[in-house]
Amino acid sequence: MDASRARRRGPRLGLALLALACSQGEPDAPVPSSALRLGYFANVTHAPALIALDRGLLAEALGPDVALEPHAFNAGPEAVEALFSGALDATYIGPNPAINAFARSRGEAIRIVAGCTSGGAALVVAPSIASPEALRGRKLATPQLGNTQDVALRSWLKGQGLSATLEGAGDVAVVPQANAQTLETFRAGEIQGAWVPEPWASRLVLEAGATVLVDERSLWPDGRFVTTHLIVRTAFLHEHPELVERLLRAHLAAVDFANASPAEARALANAAIARVTGQAIAAPVLERAWGSLAFTVDPIAASLRKSAADATAVGLLDPVDLDGIYDLGPLDAILAAAGRPPVPR
Repeated sequence: MDASRARRRGPRLGLALLALACSQGEPDAPVPSSALRLGYFANVTHAPALIALDRGLLAEALGPDVALEPHAFNAGPEAVEALFSGALDATYIGPNPAINAFARSRGEAIRIVAGCTSGGAALVVAPSIASPEALRGRKLATPQLGNTQDVALRSWLKGQGLSATLEGAGDVAVVPQANAQTLETFRAGEIQGAWVPEPWASRLVLEAGATVLVDERSLWPDGRFVTTHLIVRTAFLHEHPELVERLLRAHLAAVDFANASPAEARALANAAIARVTGQAIAAPVLERAWGSLAFTVDPIAASLRKSAADATAVGLLDPVDLDGIYDLGPLDAILAAAGRPPVPR
């Protein structure tokens, strides 16, 4: 070997030997053999997801052989696109994005494997509005055209005999906008109400003086309707059923914890929200919002089917056959092992 080659190789060889010496002095760490890429939203309706992550329930259930990769999203369509691209394996998500994903993929791409949250949405309005008829000529906001609350508002207005076009015209103008913007436009008098999820309904009431015209729970049997559920890529479910089972075990533990220890669960969820968004929810808002939510692994399938029918009726969704959208077998097996009944179909 000539001197120049020796000089070129010498530093690299020295670094390699140093790295080897250091690694031999450290305890062996388990090397993950697989990964779970999980989506969630940093909001109160995704509290079981936040609890499963921050309390370590998911990491414990997955074990050291699985790398956990959580990803926070701002809206359902973003999470759906990540699923479609193969960048995400599972996600907590609202009903209408899940319906749209199932419809777009002709029933192939996703499966709902568990429920998560029921309730937590309302139509809040200016105090001067005391009846549906008083909404005529007014402007209302929803989080996004075609999202879960947008469908709920348009369907309810139709049931009251009030029109609302997708372009923002009709008896009531419906304006899709971000929830944070809705708080400001309501304060400024630019809109007169909004159909929004928690904690935004509570923020509008407590911080902006809105009143509740419709608590969405009043529109559903026993006040139960799906707000958030857990979906997985169909291919991931088939290829890694054991990882889906571990995910479901952690999810069930998080739901149970949220129901058994609400004060601690609220604190955990709020800390997670603050970490992701940079701002915690004010305690009075969080307490009011939490009281409108119910956490359950039951996906409340009947409400999903009605949501799809409502979206079709208001022109936001082509007719879709939802047969096959659920795969609740893994969840039922876990519930049975714990001596608990299966979830309704």
